[in-house]
Amino acid sequence: MKKLLLSLMLASFFGPALAHDWDEPQEPFTIYGNVHYVGQHGISAVLVTSPQGHILIDVGTEKSPQAIAAHIRQLGFKVEDIKYIVTSHAHGDHIGGTAALQRLSGATVIGSANSVPVLASGKPDKGDPQFGSLPDTAPVANTRVVKDGDVVTVGPLALTAHETPGHTRGGLSWTWQATENGRTVNMVFADSLNAIGANGFSYGGDARYPQARADIEASIAKVAGFQCDVLISAHPEGSDLWERKAKEAKLGHAAFIDTGACREYAESAKARLAKQLAKEKK
Repeated sequence: MKKLLLSLMLASFFGPALAHDWDEPQEPFTIYGNVHYVGQHGISAVLVTSPQGHILIDVGTEKSPQAIAAHIRQLGFKVEDIKYIVTSHAHGDHIGGTAALQRLSGATVIGSANSVPVLASGKPDKGDPQFGSLPDTAPVANTRVVKDGDVVTVGPLALTAHETPGHTRGGLSWTWQATENGRTVNMVFADSLNAIGANGFSYGGDARYPQARADIEASIAKVAGFQCDVLISAHPEGSDLWERKAKEAKLGHAAFIDTGACREYAESAKARLAKQLAKEKK
């Protein structure tokens, strides 16, 4: 968690590209049941599989697609069987590789009403708290908008979209269930909840995004209230994924279960918001 907070603080001053090696290599692995981590070490990408096709959550940077495709094949799945790529928020470290992965898979890309224009145009949202420090991304061709509570289905898969704005205006988190050895758990892919502003943006009140503080406070409360057995955050360090992965050899996939993880994630976001507001007052 401390490493993530440091990189986020660096990102707020210098931009995401200088803050962290998001594309540090990472071997793919199964988290629970039909849920697999296929991203790089610094940015989460999660494949949820079924015999009827798969759903990929996030893609990572423009450098990530070939590695993610290789990870998917390494686990025994076909990239061409991905039916949907669903997104968290429209920053280059999470969607930079989406267009390339879409070309490899033929998948439809899903986002919120505020994130799909960014995906489709490749241009950052002018209301984004980090606008001015965000890179353009490759435009995505085939997109679909979801709203809060919509369910994306492929065969038996059913992922529910939850609008969680504040870090951006168009953030989404995702929930679903996974089963392993007869035990069903509640899975959460949580969007970033960190209040990070650039170029003078103020969460205390800013005409570019007046409801930013109210949005992020509501999103924090929403994530804290999820039915949450296994949490994966957009930045894996934010949900202590690597600490849990280290226990896998002893505990198996049960190592990833932590029913308090969403509440802890939300509390960290509250603390980050308080620091941001205090910095703005100074």
